[in-house]
Amino acid sequence: MTERNEYQGEVAKNDGSTALTIISWIFGLAFFAIGIVNTFWGGDTGFGIFIVLLSLVYFLPANEIFHKVTGYRLPQFRLLKILLGIFIIWAAMGVGELFDKIEMMTQSF
Repeated sequence: MTERNEYQGEVAKNDGSTALTIISWIFGLAFFAIGIVNTFWGGDTGFGIFIVLLSLVYFLPANEIFHKVTGYRLPQFRLLKILLGIFIIWAAMGVGELFDKIEMMTQSF
């Protein structure tokens, strides 16, 4: 009976942050892969490195790092991540010709 009282305050809460973290990591991995493809195939090394660096926003606690460096906290950081993701997808698909580079990559293997 006493063991039950000891663990009464340790109830886990599901505030949705775990799911959002997993989604952020999935998009981070996808954007990192896009950056790697652009870096090594197709001659867009600078663009690929730029995409790899942008993908770090999805892995790291970027808002906390930004707050420590500047002292300013971004209030709508999730919205910024969504807009950044749209930009990366647009740049990789349209401007970066991602499908052509993936084809070049598969032919080189």
